[in-house]
Amino acid sequence: MTARRPRRAPPKAEKPYVPGTLLDWRDASVHWSHRERPCRYCGFPTHLRDSQRSPAHKVCAEDALAIQAAEAQAAYHQNGHR
Repeated sequence: MTARRPRRAPPKAEKPYVPGTLLDWRDASVHWSHRERPCRYCGFPTHLRDSQRSPAHKVCAEDALAIQAAEAQAAYHQNGHR
């Protein structure tokens, strides 16, 4: 005889996304360079580097992540998942 597991509670509603709070770039040794390079997303110069050390503004990187998440969600729903 197998025991039944209790149902899990539904996930709690997440806080709404506030731009500028998704990525944590406080570690200057990883996210700062003395050499200015063009941002990989917008092309304007920046001293900031993403986690792969590519030049990127924090806001540009967060916008790119939001777009990727929306595209993944759309593809997931397009394939018949809910």
